[in-house]
Amino acid sequence: MDTYYDPKDLKKFSEISEGAPELWKKFNDWYTEVFKEGALSEREKSLIALAVAHAVQCPYCIDAYTQACLEKGADLEQMTEAVHVASAIRGGASLVHGVQMKNVNQKLTM
Repeated sequence: MDTYYDPKDLKKFSEISEGAPELWKKFNDWYTEVFKEGALSEREKSLIALAVAHAVQCPYCIDAYTQACLEKGADLEQMTEAVHVASAIRGGASLVHGVQMKNVNQKLTM
């Protein structure tokens, strides 16, 4: 199936280092630290990442964090709930910008 985002391209992610290897190393070190067990479990961090992946609409991240969630013991119900949380926040953020629209409308129609 032809898609704009080729799932095989996710494996090429580290190739971005070719243009700036020192920045890639810094990113990779930081990224690795972020996902280590801390105040949040690795499973919780994977669920957050899955939710954010949906909010920013990154198909590669959705694939990667769906797999990570499953590997960390999350189930479909938990992953689906995380996606709904992200959707609610994103929807609310869109709606609250309606205040900006109303402010401009009021300013221009007075």
